[in-house]
Amino acid sequence: MAAMKRTILLALDTSTEFCSVALGVAPHRDATAFSSVHVRHEATGSVSSTRLLPAVGEVLDEAGVMLADCDAIAFGAGPGSFTGLRTATGAAQGLAFGAARPVIPVSTLMACAEAARTRDTGAACVLVAMDARMDEAYWAIYAWSDDDGDWRVVSAPALARADAIVAPDTRFTLAGNAYAAFGARLGAAAQAASIDAEALPHAASIASIALRAWRRGAAIDPALAAPEYIRDKVAQTTAEREAARAEST
Repeated sequence: MAAMKRTILLALDTSTEFCSVALGVAPHRDATAFSSVHVRHEATGSVSSTRLLPAVGEVLDEAGVMLADCDAIAFGAGPGSFTGLRTATGAAQGLAFGAARPVIPVSTLMACAEAARTRDTGAACVLVAMDARMDEAYWAIYAWSDDDGDWRVVSAPALARADAIVAPDTRFTLAGNAYAAFGARLGAAAQAASIDAEALPHAASIASIALRAWRRGAAIDPALAAPEYIRDKVAQTTAEREAARAEST
């Protein structure tokens, strides 16, 4: 009997100050988890674009595979740094076009929930809140479904002031860096059963989510890849800045 073909996924994320790359290898097409994951996750700040492709080459070499062996390329679609999202999207598109492979966009907020559950399997409901600068946070709520073996979106990714984020009405884990950024202003934190400030976007988490998406046929043509910005406005007017200062005093 012929051996079942492996599933190999490459995942990229530059939505934060980290350049994150992961190559996940699953033993067969029906596998629900990777048998090995090769990772490069480095704090690169604003120069992620120069480190991203070399890191891709390193994980491919480490795994002993070529880009053409990958079934799909996943990327952190956002929300996050505008420049970082464009970097990951563009790199995923370029690699996918070159290898004639599809792409799998993955929410960076869901990746935080995935990271929280990896660290604590009891994290069945996760409120993710990430500092979005300009005195706001990106946030979403996810619930793990044992029946589906995947996340269910309870509250879709959105942008809000920290004090406007609404906590779920059930026991939950707070993931992301918003509590570190806003402290008590993030009122939902007081209701959290636990806070995991280290559950942040990571290519390994993106790869795990992408594996489940791949199995259900959610990969798309690379021409359709696009960042999920959430915020479409990056600069405040003078009046808006003055109003924000007035509210904070």
